[in-house]
Amino acid sequence: MATKKKSKRSLAKDEKRHRKTFWKLILSGIILFFLVFVLASWGLFGKLPDETSLENPEKNLATEIISTDGQTIGKFYKENRTPVQFEDLPKHLVNALIATEDVRFYDHSGIDAKGTFRAIAFLGTRGGASTISQQLAKLFFTESVSRNKLDRVKQKIKEWVIAIRLERRYTKEEIITMYFNEYDFVNEAIGIESASHIYFNKPPSELTISESAILVGMFKNASLYNPRRNPEGVQNRRNVVLGQMAKYGFLTKDDRDSLQQTPLTIDFTPQGHDEGIATYFREYVRSFMHDWTEENPKTDGSNYNIYSDGLKIFTTIDSKMQEYAEEAVDEHMKHIQKEFDKQNRKNRIAPFRDITPAEIETILNSAMRRSDRWREMKNKGIKEKDIIDSFHKEIPMKIFTWEGSKDTVMTPMDSIRYHKKFLQASLLSMTPQTGEVKAWVGGIEYKHYKYDMVKKGKRQIGSTFKPFVYATVIDQMHMSPCDTLPNTPYTIETGKYGLLEPWTPKNSSGEYGGMLTLKAALAQSINTVTARLIDRVGPRPVIELIDKMGVETEEIPEAPSIALGTADLSLYEMVGAYSTFANQGIYIEPTLITRIEDKNGTILYQNVPVAKDVISKEAAYVTISLLEGVTQSGSGSRLRGTWRKGSPVYDSAVTGYPYDFKNPIAGKTGTTQNNSDGWFMGMVPNLVTGVWVGGEDRATHFSNTAYGQGATMALPIWGIYMRKCYEDEALNVSTEEFTKPEDLSIETDCSKWKEENENRDDIPSEFDL
Repeated sequence: MATKKKSKRSLAKDEKRHRKTFWKLILSGIILFFLVFVLASWGLFGKLPDETSLENPEKNLATEIISTDGQTIGKFYKENRTPVQFEDLPKHLVNALIATEDVRFYDHSGIDAKGTFRAIAFLGTRGGASTISQQLAKLFFTESVSRNKLDRVKQKIKEWVIAIRLERRYTKEEIITMYFNEYDFVNEAIGIESASHIYFNKPPSELTISESAILVGMFKNASLYNPRRNPEGVQNRRNVVLGQMAKYGFLTKDDRDSLQQTPLTIDFTPQGHDEGIATYFREYVRSFMHDWTEENPKTDGSNYNIYSDGLKIFTTIDSKMQEYAEEAVDEHMKHIQKEFDKQNRKNRIAPFRDITPAEIETILNSAMRRSDRWREMKNKGIKEKDIIDSFHKEIPMKIFTWEGSKDTVMTPMDSIRYHKKFLQASLLSMTPQTGEVKAWVGGIEYKHYKYDMVKKGKRQIGSTFKPFVYATVIDQMHMSPCDTLPNTPYTIETGKYGLLEPWTPKNSSGEYGGMLTLKAALAQSINTVTARLIDRVGPRPVIELIDKMGVETEEIPEAPSIALGTADLSLYEMVGAYSTFANQGIYIEPTLITRIEDKNGTILYQNVPVAKDVISKEAAYVTISLLEGVTQSGSGSRLRGTWRKGSPVYDSAVTGYPYDFKNPIAGKTGTTQNNSDGWFMGMVPNLVTGVWVGGEDRATHFSNTAYGQGATMALPIWGIYMRKCYEDEALNVSTEEFTKPEDLSIETDCSKWKEENENRDDIPSEFDL
């Protein structure tokens, strides 16, 4: 018995000792934990971020290009990140994150004690313990996760310290917002704003529950659960997130089951500079910002960085009008290219015409030396002979087609010739009263054709120059559209205006005779009448006029031939100049960027419109009246009704022709020598739009004027674009009459003028109105 009692006392002592040992270990562990925590906060395991860094965590923010209707049409970035506010996040997106990543998020202060002890006890087999705050700390301040276990433990401890500091400094909503803004969803989608646009083509506020679950599922491992590469894994992960939402009461079981059965829907919309709308315009903005940042440093003297400073660039571009403009170019150019290719089937030097083999070689060699490939190889120090040889060796590449980029194998030199066969196009659309540019299309496809034909490219403008001659005559000589001139050959003699030989222009039709009103002469683009007019005022006043309208005139010769459009001008200059007529004689410099803000909304730049009086309201209105005649009875009349039924260029299924516009339209077509360039400038009271179409080289052109004229190459793009704009009533594009000056003293109604002057002896009975 004594032995048994002693044994019981011994067991009791042992149990008591074990309990003490257990609690000593627990207490020691807690003390050690807090000691390690304190030592970490003192920087024993490495430098911690200071208060300034916590207040402003370093991050690269994308600069946004914003349209006048509030849409982001492009970005410049090192990391494609655009921050959003908590209010922009749908509730189910936040719920999905909490249910999946940190269900006790609102109950802890940065470290989830329960989760931490569970993770230690079960060695992470029953889930991790990392809170949203810790993951945010890791994103902000852990540059790379160490593979060394000891170093990773040190990193983890530092993340605990930082997480608690973040919790003290920010609200729970701010931490969630920062986490969504900071995470890299791959495919250049950093942050929830970029991710929702890139994967679903919509802002975060419009994400569905299923879409939110997909993005939250990527937090586990974005590379593994990449919607582009692992759709099956993404769908499975989405369903896990939906299950977690149901588990914690954010979804009903029925909703979970229903959503888990839905297919994966991804609308992948890349945001690289080559993709999206307004690519040529965005490149103009990049150039503008390069100069602006050099001239406008920060207060500390450093320059703004458009790739990381999160600037907002507010522009005049209307995203819908830009979309309609690009659609119009695509629809017409696809169609006319087929005809161009057809006409070149038997052309042995296609896509060129009327040049020698030596000239072709010069064109191709010049293009070779301007290519990215040449520049990159030159920068690497490769010998010129080796570079040239490389252009004649077949390699895999992507080439442009109207059905999309195509993988093929060919030599770079063959690729240059292949890409030169495609006709190019540009469009610029502007509000004349404000100078605001609403649409800018610099070419047919930015990836393969980066040279901008709106502002950089200058081409011969043909008859679109004639209205400047007429406007000068009206302004200086008070002539009326109803005044008549003979349609007969006209010669300006040698010596006048510095001519070295007589100048006798011919009509493109080869037809002469009779008398024509100025209105009829411009509508029919009669060269002989234009020659008579420029001889009355001289070339110098015409050049002075267009100079006031924003045209660079340094290289325009003071010669009468400029009246027929021999000068090379840009579409940008032409639209700005024509807008003067629609704006009652006042030129307003085209405006593209209205203001620039920093990431905090501070205005750094505010545009101030530049305007000047050029001609009288009367002269501007009379010129508009003349140009209305072009769309009523001249080459622009195709906008009014049917034209040559059956013509392949006007296939209604493709181009939407006939356009059948009934409203007032002032316009002018232009065609240059050898049909190298086709132009159309069209105006309604509150919108001026210009279109150019032609080959990359002047030797790339149609063989006949039927297809090579501006009325065929360029006018249809204007028609398709305007039709789309009119169908969108929210744009409020005018169908009204042009504003008529109250004190108009020049008669513009030639039928009325004829009745009042029918008994005059000096008016020939056969003149054409």
